[in-house]
Amino acid sequence: MVRFGLTVVRHGETRYNKDKILQGQGVDEPLSATGFRQADAAGVFLSNVKFTHVFSSDLLRAKQTATAILGKNKFCRDLEIKYDARLRERKYGVAEGRPLADLKAMAKDAGEQCPSFTPSGGETLDEVRERARDFFEFLCQLAVGLEQKDPGGSSRSSGTPKEQFVFPWTDHCSEGEASSEGSGSSKILDANILVVSHGAYMRNWFGYLVSDLNCTLPANLTKSQLSSVSPNTGVSHFVVKLENGNLSKPEIMCVCLNQDSHLVDVGAECVASKVF
Repeated sequence: MVRFGLTVVRHGETRYNKDKILQGQGVDEPLSATGFRQADAAGVFLSNVKFTHVFSSDLLRAKQTATAILGKNKFCRDLEIKYDARLRERKYGVAEGRPLADLKAMAKDAGEQCPSFTPSGGETLDEVRERARDFFEFLCQLAVGLEQKDPGGSSRSSGTPKEQFVFPWTDHCSEGEASSEGSGSSKILDANILVVSHGAYMRNWFGYLVSDLNCTLPANLTKSQLSSVSPNTGVSHFVVKLENGNLSKPEIMCVCLNQDSHLVDVGAECVASKVF
């Protein structure tokens, strides 16, 4: 049995997020002052989680967020962040750098609705999902490779206090989900992976995990929550199991989706911007 944790965080706010202007891949805005505060708050929230790997989109807003999160971590501040273009935001083509209202107007003129509308030069939702699928399969292969190198898990469990594997969001989960995460050393992970990405990309990725891979969702999650874009630095966590290293049939449990409790004292709006 291969088992790994997957924590996915949206980048912090940029001034374009605040002004509801599409960034996509062509606009590489840095975090705003609020965005840095959000990233620091997410880092504090995750400070007791020992990650084995960190991946980030190679766009600046995601890179700055990943760096800030690791900077607050008690166990892996020096862990290398690997930047991956597969984690970039959806490409919006001619709509990039323009207000969200313009994209909606383009969609209306074409007789379509957001988010399914693809502006000229942009990516379709299927193309975004394919990127997400490819990256997720890469993570599964990574975890299987680690287990094969260390089948007994000795190097992962040796000298590792149990507290390092306690997840900070179990208080927000149902009793069954919380107990599955806190049931002791038998639940040592083969890998514990942090990923920093973007709102529309994450929405499509999570949709793939649910619709294509039958990811189990928290009992109290509504359909509107599942279809919403994560707030800036919203945190989602999944546990992935691969029986006998079988990459084709992962068993996925969503522990929390778009968790934003760490933003209460940040002073920014926690409501997700409806940027598709």
